[in-house]
Amino acid sequence: MNAMTQTTAAAIPSKAETHPALSRLRDARLLREMAYIDGRWTGAVSDVRFEVRDPASGLVVARVARLGADEATQAIDAAALALPAWKTLLPQERAARLRAWHDLILEARQDLALLMTLEQGKPLSESLGEISYAASFVEWYAEEAKRLNVESVTSHLPGAEMLVRREALGVAALLTPWNFPSAMLTRKAAAALAAGCTVVAHPSSYTPLSALALAELSERAGLPAGVFNIVPGQAEPIANRFCDDERVRVVSFTGSTEIGRRIAARCALTMKRLVMELGGHAPLLIFDDADLDKAVEIAMAAKFATSGQDCLAANRIYVQRSIYPAFCEAFGERIAGLKVGAGLEADTEIGPLMHANAVSKAQAQIDDAVRQGARQITGDAAPAGPNFVTPTLPADVPDSALIMREETFAPIAAVTPFDTEDEVVRRANATEYGLVAYVVTENGARALRLARSLEYGMVAVNRVKITGAPIPFGGTKQSGLGREGSRHGLEAFTDLKYICLDIN
Repeated sequence: MNAMTQTTAAAIPSKAETHPALSRLRDARLLREMAYIDGRWTGAVSDVRFEVRDPASGLVVARVARLGADEATQAIDAAALALPAWKTLLPQERAARLRAWHDLILEARQDLALLMTLEQGKPLSESLGEISYAASFVEWYAEEAKRLNVESVTSHLPGAEMLVRREALGVAALLTPWNFPSAMLTRKAAAALAAGCTVVAHPSSYTPLSALALAELSERAGLPAGVFNIVPGQAEPIANRFCDDERVRVVSFTGSTEIGRRIAARCALTMKRLVMELGGHAPLLIFDDADLDKAVEIAMAAKFATSGQDCLAANRIYVQRSIYPAFCEAFGERIAGLKVGAGLEADTEIGPLMHANAVSKAQAQIDDAVRQGARQITGDAAPAGPNFVTPTLPADVPDSALIMREETFAPIAAVTPFDTEDEVVRRANATEYGLVAYVVTENGARALRLARSLEYGMVAVNRVKITGAPIPFGGTKQSGLGREGSRHGLEAFTDLKYICLDIN
């Protein structure tokens, strides 16, 4: 069910065929090519594999077991069997296992980052940052596991004492994307495990190695067999089985809005809880009272992290007309100076896109914007390779252009002018998405007005980095359901149980 996951089946390769950068792994056991089900490393019955390729070079990094619906059922069987013991374990014990997992993730940070860059392509510095970010969720929820409070209710009935408690929903199915293959898994899994749920997870087949390495570390941390299961392989049959099985009580998905709608419809038949982080099409609003240098720094950070392949990326940059020419000139100079290359090359700032289809979509958006009158200020240089897109700045982009209406997963920064606050709010809200919006202004009253009037689940004012384990991450409208991170992310994997005791 993941439209972004298409892989090539292959026979088991010769061990001589290895990516040269794998020699840099300090702990070779972190490179796993099998599924992790019920505490065992296992492959598909047919022994068919799919290739994981380095998007920068095209070289094969690994060939991973290509599982399907039957193995998804085996994982659910294991998780259901492990559930009673895990959910009744003292929260302090669950917390201790999670804390051990956190410590092992940080100890293996260099290797985990290397694997991520090889399979995903992002610069190594960004991969290192993501591993720390991923570990932070495990640490946070290790602490929160001990705080699933029993709530007392003031009784309205004579002779009755009333309690409300949170209990684990059951088996949790996690469907994770390729752009943040470690952090999106730990953000979901740590919350589910802390709540007392057991987990079955399917990582994108573009980036399964990060998930499998985390499973190896979870085993070392002492998570019992069946509590945490990773099922790589065929996205649609695996996801369908997760959605259809009544023992799975919650599905957490990060991916496109289109696929999210299909998952929600399928899960409705068994009335599952849904947690969904879907598409984003973030606006960045820059007002004429902003410091120009600061505005350019914010635009660079908001647009070009993960080579633009980020649901939080600022895709529509609106600049007030009086500073628009100066901003475009300064922004264009910074974009033209970005270093493009393979993620393992020194000082790389922009890596490859994940696959050829992403490159084609990016070029189609650029071409459409130019046809509709946009000026291409930067982006004329030849791309660095087949999966690369040269960082591009189209200016004067009309609202009718594809890039202003569709999510952009590429290093393309569409800029357009505006005149008034009311006008830019209307234009920024004119989308089905509602994940995050960015505002740059020195006017405090305006900042508060915009925080209220922008129809987004998160609003960042005069900064870009706003995410982290303590905050409720999520959007409105077609950008998702529920929240991840914070105590609300833990509550998403629990049900409320009301208990009424007669005390006469």
